[in-house]
Amino acid sequence: MFFPPFNEEKSRFERKFLVKDMPYHGIEHQVKMHPSAFSPLFHPRHINNIYLDTIEMDFFTDNVSGKGSRRKARIRWYGDLKGKIEKPVLEFKVREGMLGNKLSFPLVPFTLDNKFNATTLQECFRISDLPEWAYGVLSQLKPALLNRYRRQYFISFDKNFRLTMDDELSYHGIGVHNNNLLEKHDGEGVIVELKYDNPMDDLAPNVTNHLPFRLTKSSKYVNGIELLHPMFA
Repeated sequence: MFFPPFNEEKSRFERKFLVKDMPYHGIEHQVKMHPSAFSPLFHPRHINNIYLDTIEMDFFTDNVSGKGSRRKARIRWYGDLKGKIEKPVLEFKVREGMLGNKLSFPLVPFTLDNKFNATTLQECFRISDLPEWAYGVLSQLKPALLNRYRRQYFISFDKNFRLTMDDELSYHGIGVHNNNLLEKHDGEGVIVELKYDNPMDDLAPNVTNHLPFRLTKSSKYVNGIELLHPMFA
């Protein structure tokens, strides 16, 4: 499966912290009191994602096995979960170790309801303006998971570090055929994520050392698949 070459110069780090032992307002207080002077970037909003994977679930397997080179494909939009999705965005994420690249492409609107299926999605891809390599990748993928969460955004005073807080996680079954979008909630705390460009890595300890959270490997995609399909856990 062809993806564009990994570009280390344009890559970024994403450090995740899964916080289970502190209430949301306590985590927010720690962020706002940080020496890096984090401030809200804009209003919190809900994020929705449809994750795509191969029939053999290769992306999921690579992540669980800890493979150094990992791929991810998803469709993201903001606001309401269901109904007419006006501004969906196709995202391809490529990771090499702790570094990641992301390529984003706007898609034409589509409707997410109980009639949604893989054919709906393939038609959306067909009439969207995508690079040729993307069509080749998408022809091998299917809907694997739908999730939703609320995200709050912060940025450091020097603008070099961005931090997000995710809560209200929910996961929904979605597949190739008609979908009832059954829902399960994940009460596993708040996911804090620190994001910064590759050249800033030498300065990152100045930020992480003042975060009273434990660095963890946390994938919403993996967590959702294991929650909805225990046979994969």
